[in-house]
Amino acid sequence: MTSIIRHPAAVALLILLGALLVVGAIFVPWTAQPPSRAAQLDAVANLPSGVVDKGKELAGVLRPSSYLSIVIGLVVAAVLGFTPLGSRIVGAVGRLVGGHWLAEAVLGGLVIVLIAQVVTLPISMWRHSVLVRYGISTQSWGPWAWDLAKSYAVTIVVAAVGLAAFYALAHYVPRWWWAWAAAAAGCLVVLMSAVYPVIVEPIFNQFHPMKNEQLSTELKDMARKDNVPVKEVLVSDASRRTTSANAYVSGLGPTRRIVVYDNLLQYPDSQVTSVVAHELGHAKRGDVWIGTGLGALGVAAAVCAIPLLGRWQGLLHRAGVDEITAPRGIALLLAVVALVSIVVTPLQNAVSRKIEMRADSHALELTGDPDTFVEMQTSLARTNISDVDPPGFVHWFFGSHPTTAQRIAMAKSYGE
Repeated sequence: MTSIIRHPAAVALLILLGALLVVGAIFVPWTAQPPSRAAQLDAVANLPSGVVDKGKELAGVLRPSSYLSIVIGLVVAAVLGFTPLGSRIVGAVGRLVGGHWLAEAVLGGLVIVLIAQVVTLPISMWRHSVLVRYGISTQSWGPWAWDLAKSYAVTIVVAAVGLAAFYALAHYVPRWWWAWAAAAAGCLVVLMSAVYPVIVEPIFNQFHPMKNEQLSTELKDMARKDNVPVKEVLVSDASRRTTSANAYVSGLGPTRRIVVYDNLLQYPDSQVTSVVAHELGHAKRGDVWIGTGLGALGVAAAVCAIPLLGRWQGLLHRAGVDEITAPRGIALLLAVVALVSIVVTPLQNAVSRKIEMRADSHALELTGDPDTFVEMQTSLARTNISDVDPPGFVHWFFGSHPTTAQRIAMAKSYGE
């Protein structure tokens, strides 16, 4: 234990975790609190019964698949990572490509990554069929499969680059690889946040300038008034895959733009403005930077934990690997990541909810129109068939945003 604590990676890990706590404590609005339960129930009571009932019906149909997907993912990750099976698969792939360590690491690692994704494909297919039946998804199986293939392609490219970089550093810088890898991983998170809007988003959606010049000008003026410069206002062809409505502000610095789902343009302009005002709240407060910073620190800390994990000889033996940085250890690493991800999910969502509450408050302050905010939330709940008031545990674990009931109750109390 003493040797682990004195390891430079342990020191770096503690520093990064400390920085993560400090950044989270300073920049996450922990004081933001949802309205009282009585106010939430009052908000639900004033919603059309059809909206409430249909949202709960769809949630009841889909929720078991979410649980099943988590369980299957964890079981498969554990079987691959905590038994010799994963290392044997990587070894078999390595032999097929001539045994070169880098080829084994990248190709073998990709096989493990794809197995972890493909095992839940039947659940994804079932969920898609449900969303089609309820009218949320507008995609037939062909376009849906094509989008899925593109998603897999992006995963393969990002994973291949990450695997190659990770194992190259471990091979050529055997003592300090973790320090370089942690720095590279953190930088990659920042880079992806900046380039995602201009490289990845166009793979899945087409964008064009908003044709409604009056609304476009109004949104730009609102952004300018809010001291949040945006490059352009674009419309996404979201209707080709969904009837759900949304908008977002994406990009950092010169790549920042307002993107509105074409479905949202069916709403009154005032409601579109209210949605965009919420998104400007994220940009105003630097929420993209906050999320990116927290993500970069978290990923860097995770990399620093790897050499410490590698000192757990019993775990390595169980996984059938000699050292944690061996290509055949990738399944073990992914299994640990899967477990840690489940543990930190409620915390990540708690952070997200606080940030979303602040953005809601910002939208109300920017527009000064709580009535339109309530109308907008009602419209979104109807169109997206949302569970407006999910069970407490479900919201605590899965909820990344305040519930519709909480958001409406907050708007109704605005100015009190």
